[in-house]
Amino acid sequence: MTDLGQLDDTDIDLAIDEGEADARRATELAARLRRVAAQDPDLAQDLVEGLIVALDQAMGGTIRDHLDGPALGVADRVLPAPEQG
Repeated sequence: MTDLGQLDDTDIDLAIDEGEADARRATELAARLRRVAAQDPDLAQDLVEGLIVALDQAMGGTIRDHLDGPALGVADRVLPAPEQG
């Protein structure tokens, strides 16, 4: 810890850029979902499914392009089948 007069560096939590701020928000969301899952796994599953549906709508139906593993499995279960082109 570095002493900066009245403040120390543990008191400073400034994002360097918007990308870093977005990453911090995503990390916080994931942490909150884990806490919910520890208390109520069914509620956490409902929240994740709702988030995937909302993100897919906001992204014009392309959320699957950004998922893999278990998250892609959830998307395949809760979203309509992708258009065959």
